[in-house]
Amino acid sequence: MRISRKRPKSSKPQKRYNKNTYIRSEELRIIGENGENLGVMSTQKALDLTAEQGLDLVEVSPLANPPVAKIVSFSKLKYEEDKQKRKEKANRKITETKVIRLSVRIGEHDFQTRINQAQKFIKEGNKVKIELRLRGRERQHKDLARTNLQKFIDTVNQTVEVKMEQEIKIMGGQFSTVISGK
Repeated sequence: MRISRKRPKSSKPQKRYNKNTYIRSEELRIIGENGENLGVMSTQKALDLTAEQGLDLVEVSPLANPPVAKIVSFSKLKYEEDKQKRKEKANRKITETKVIRLSVRIGEHDFQTRINQAQKFIKEGNKVKIELRLRGRERQHKDLARTNLQKFIDTVNQTVEVKMEQEIKIMGGQFSTVISGK
């Protein structure tokens, strides 16, 4: 068995900061530890100032003219950034689209089971895509398929308020629509 030596690619590249002696600009706009603007000064003077305070000089905005650097503890800056990312990730609401398939000749019990599933998915905050496939001679009864779909949506709507995200559309022999909670 062959083992791959490649590293998995991350979804988004990490933001890299130039700090201390790795800053290449000759002049920088300096922001103090508490957020106050210290003005434009040479890189060497800024490095002397940071060494005096026991902190790091971190280039925050390298594309500005002149580049902006901040006097701060680098580990504290990285910690605050990671903390902000975790907070954003926790606040992000993830909605999935669940798929429910019907047919024109579906039995009453199966129909009721699919309704219960759809209601459960919508209560959880997910969207529900309803598909109804027509096979063979069923394709001649598109009106029956549309009424079945509408009956399904109306029945779900009796217990859980839903709105149609996407109108009923026909692609070949398949009807589909997307519903979600209000």
